[in-house]
Amino acid sequence: MAAVLRALYFYIFLVFITRIVGRRPGKQLAPFEFVLVFFMGGLALTAMVGNEASLTNALIEIMTVAAVHALVTLIRMKSPRLARLIDGTPLILLENHQWRKQTLIQKRVQDDDVMAMARDQGLSSLDQIRKAVLERNGEITIIPQEKES
Repeated sequence: MAAVLRALYFYIFLVFITRIVGRRPGKQLAPFEFVLVFFMGGLALTAMVGNEASLTNALIEIMTVAAVHALVTLIRMKSPRLARLIDGTPLILLENHQWRKQTLIQKRVQDDDVMAMARDQGLSSLDQIRKAVLERNGEITIIPQEKES
């Protein structure tokens, strides 16, 4: 019963801490947020199932990680250079009807994935796409070719 109560307690605590740390606009978490979520979850799990299940140590560790995350977020906001280092930059996958093969290979994106995203927007051929961009959060943005009047 104690394990169930610890699990419930840490679940509520992690939800609370995650709400305090804040959320990011957009559809997906950035790698920066994934690290935070998994790391805090790992700290809570260690306290729940480890031999030395100290609630106090786990709470302090999780609050420390949350505080460091908040500090890094503030620094990121003030330093575009650090933000690019942590979050990365958008990368062009397709431009002027030409694939950027090296970028596709480096980021392990297939041209079929880009075309699937284009079809989701009603674009069926390469001629209809002006640019395809791999965003910082991992999504692919398709910019349609401007229609000639």
